[in-house]
Amino acid sequence: MLTDPAPVAYDPEDPVTLADPYPVYARLREEDPVHRAARGFWVLSRFDDVFAAALDTATYSSAQGLTYEEDEIIRLGLKPTLVMMDRPEHTTFRRLISRGFTPRKVATLEPAIRTFVQDRVAVMVEVGECDVIEVLAGPLPTLVVATYLGVPESDRGQFDQWSNAIVAANAGGDIVGGASDAVAALYGYFAELIEYKRDHPGDDMLSDLVAARVDGQPLALDEILGFCFVMIAGGNDTTTGLLGGSLVALCQFPDQRARLLDDPALLPTALEEFLRFTTPVQGLSRTTTRTVHLYAATIEAGAKVHLLYGSANRDPREFGADADALDVTRPVRRMATFGNGPHHCIGAAAARLQARVALEEVLKVLPDFAVDPERGHLAPGPFVRRYASLPLVSGLLR
Repeated sequence: MLTDPAPVAYDPEDPVTLADPYPVYARLREEDPVHRAARGFWVLSRFDDVFAAALDTATYSSAQGLTYEEDEIIRLGLKPTLVMMDRPEHTTFRRLISRGFTPRKVATLEPAIRTFVQDRVAVMVEVGECDVIEVLAGPLPTLVVATYLGVPESDRGQFDQWSNAIVAANAGGDIVGGASDAVAALYGYFAELIEYKRDHPGDDMLSDLVAARVDGQPLALDEILGFCFVMIAGGNDTTTGLLGGSLVALCQFPDQRARLLDDPALLPTALEEFLRFTTPVQGLSRTTTRTVHLYAATIEAGAKVHLLYGSANRDPREFGADADALDVTRPVRRMATFGNGPHHCIGAAAARLQARVALEEVLKVLPDFAVDPERGHLAPGPFVRRYASLPLVSGLLR
């Protein structure tokens, strides 16, 4: 006689789940869509529930941080920044930097991005085999973040080192301990750069923040530093995850790569599918402001609720029976990748631009590339799913 399997359990830090979370996600959606994790937080896994919670910021608050534990911004002693604010404060602070993230403004970055990508792809051609994260997928978003923050060209090398240390420590969940020297050095650097921008403003986000006024008052130094920190911690590894995951997907689904090679005009549609399929940010948490009754569960006020974007984006209820497959022609009407509502990722257009240009150039120059995820490895941590290393060869593996 067959016995029932053990109840589904979601542990975001379980090595087996981190290596391949999708079987657990499928069981959560079907068996326990409002799941109470052993660590004490709740988990929403179905698309409609995740999407609705992200929109309902009055019930699911960001003010206590976006993880199921203490937020790094709080640990660093900085004031809450944009991602940790609710309305109306969130609306006020988002407006301070929004002009730099409009599609029209982001488009002005394309020439520099394309030149950078072309140079990196040329290196990949020359060496034949390389770590595509080290050569392309890691440095590209760091370049874009540095541009947004107005870091001078002469300081980019040092900035890259600090950023890499912070991103690596963030993946392991310990920015303060794992990158304390980089954090201290970077904040010291930005404190000096902020003072410089007061007298020498440029066309960058840091200059906008220095010039900004809220209720007639300038932003405090730690408020500006908080914005810089979020740009570095949130703008780097997410795009790296999208690029690395997309290259892996193209090798896992060679028929879809063939369709893109036959018809490059499909790439804009394919990009939305890559965003859905890879979902670099697998989940973020909110804190309930009231009691929530959902299905048979009662979530108490003040509880942490983890919105499992990675599961939502594989929900057959929203994306069909083949939701676990890549389909570069799939019409993606909506997705959880960038969040929704007021907290929709302000850098979404920049991420799309980087991915589009990178994939265009790789497919054009290296149509037969192959990546080997078995020899690469994923970065640690439950929040951002990305390859920390990923071997790429310029011709198909035999």
